[in-house]
Amino acid sequence: MSVPDAIVLRPGDERYPALLGAIPSPPRLQIRGSLEPSDALAVAIVGSRRPTPYGVEVAEALAAELAARGVTIVSGLARGIDAAAHRGALQGGGRTLAVLGHGIDVVYPPEHRDLFRAIEGQGAVISQFPKGTAPLPYNFPLRNRTIAGLTLGVVVVEAGERSGALITAGLAADLGREVFAVPGRVTSETSRGPHGLLRDGAILVRDWADVVQELPEPWRRAVLAPAAGSEETERTVTGTEATVLAALKPDEPLHIEELTVLVALTPGRLASALVTLELEGRARQLEGQRWRAVPTRSRRR
Repeated sequence: MSVPDAIVLRPGDERYPALLGAIPSPPRLQIRGSLEPSDALAVAIVGSRRPTPYGVEVAEALAAELAARGVTIVSGLARGIDAAAHRGALQGGGRTLAVLGHGIDVVYPPEHRDLFRAIEGQGAVISQFPKGTAPLPYNFPLRNRTIAGLTLGVVVVEAGERSGALITAGLAADLGREVFAVPGRVTSETSRGPHGLLRDGAILVRDWADVVQELPEPWRRAVLAPAAGSEETERTVTGTEATVLAALKPDEPLHIEELTVLVALTPGRLASALVTLELEGRARQLEGQRWRAVPTRSRRR
């Protein structure tokens, strides 16, 4: 595959990704597609090359939900969870970055040629290896470090106990980035990796809000609400979110501890509901962990 138009970025270049540039010894990059400033709001989704249908479904849905909210999805273009993450991001109308363990002129696995091209058009394909480099085993730990370095956190969906996804998660932790894990069936071999991460303190992920609420504050505020329609078609708030919204007042901010008592929810469920309400423009966080409702006329569109 001829790649005459790949651009080269070196550490220190103006367009070099800032997050990656902050790690020790960042690599020289070859890129097809485009890197945008918005790609700094990035999360990796990685996992098994032999996932269950559940894992594929979760990876695609999670990637689509995050991508629709402006989060760039980073993965490694491998079979299984990586490919599902890229597909989900594309389906969600967002951006995705594929970090390769071989030369940028090599498509591997070969059946991902169309996906490779789709990612070029809606993100970027990235390699730190010279053109013509084959997908050799010792390349992939280096590739995994770049995935971790490009992102604010790494989500592991399904992985065995000796998985490259766990290497990526470990590298993310070493770099001070968040580590997330999606729980699975306790009898499944592909659940051993994420369950081990959860046992060791990884953040449990049930949906996109569990990821967003753990991002550093400036990045969390950069997350977008999905494209909204008119006020008449605005989503009806139900369940936990309705309970939380009913407790909030536009002119009387409540501290998070007061709100926890009022709504009688666990901190995790409350945080998830607040993130959803904030991204829809229904609630706003103020300094000192205080929250207030946003009047209908003031909501973002």
